[in-house]
Amino acid sequence: MSNKQKLVAAGACVLIVLGLLLGYSYRSSRDSGAGRAELFSLVPTNGNVAVFLDLSALHTSPFLGQLLGLAPQPAPDSDYLQFLQATGFNYERDLDRVAISIDRQPQSQTVFAIAEGRFDRTKIENYGAQFGALKTADGRTIYAVPMDHSARKVYFTFLRDDRVAWANDSTYFFQPAARASSADWREHFSRVAGIPIFVILRQDAGAVNALAEAPGGLRSPQLATLLSQLQWISIGGKPEGNLLRVVADGEAANENTVHQLKELLGGLVAMAQMGLNDVKLRKQLDPDLRQGYLDLLNSAEIQQLDRGTSKSVRVVFDVTPKLLEGATRNARTGPAGASAHAR
Repeated sequence: MSNKQKLVAAGACVLIVLGLLLGYSYRSSRDSGAGRAELFSLVPTNGNVAVFLDLSALHTSPFLGQLLGLAPQPAPDSDYLQFLQATGFNYERDLDRVAISIDRQPQSQTVFAIAEGRFDRTKIENYGAQFGALKTADGRTIYAVPMDHSARKVYFTFLRDDRVAWANDSTYFFQPAARASSADWREHFSRVAGIPIFVILRQDAGAVNALAEAPGGLRSPQLATLLSQLQWISIGGKPEGNLLRVVADGEAANENTVHQLKELLGGLVAMAQMGLNDVKLRKQLDPDLRQGYLDLLNSAEIQQLDRGTSKSVRVVFDVTPKLLEGATRNARTGPAGASAHAR
């Protein structure tokens, strides 16, 4: 992180948190639903990806604690340490909730985020003033921060003392229509009202391709074709004790697409279960990783839902500590190390 990027730590930490998206926990409160609705009323809904993270119980989830304990702990660079010293903001401690809208296009990606937490507004605004500021028609101050010594900039403003808006495009601050809420997004937000962590994708070809082509993932051309026909995909997670319950939902207007996807996913689960019981693979695979995969597959429930104007496939499964431990160990040691551990 360059010296001029430190002010956007609230935005950068959003990207860091995405890597741990399904690891965070949730603590309900009486105003959580209203607060979430208000947060999403402030972000643009003209993008194709929306993310919500409730981090208010960051230190209370056993699953999260184990996840963070297994994750690499790189030393913070000098720029970030300087930012911490100048502003007092630390995303691990001070960030409570984040709502993100991403507009992914072939040649560009626009990100807008609303972050809630504990900020020292005076220190952060003074820090931003070093790099320049803009004024909106209603007098709001927008701080413009150069990125990595280039012509690119990121923009942020305080909406109130505990709420910051951040974007890599100033349009969202000067054109209120760009933030107009839409009925279809509101409907999909309402479906995940009780889930603390979720991602919603609207016809996002990039995400579909990543799922179909990810190393070690699902490389089925048939699966990629069916996923590309989905109009919406949502993925949510809710920690329950020492495991994470994940709910994934794919929606299409064509019932045949949904039916084929349900049958294909069921077949993939059955094939994966058979593969994990192969004698040769059992000797090669880390036993914790194998058991974690089996626990996930055995817990999987695949349902076909009819919502009238649309049809959906819903997949529910559990991620257990064994899967985390095995995957982490396998990533550090490789297949050879996993095989040695199995013996």
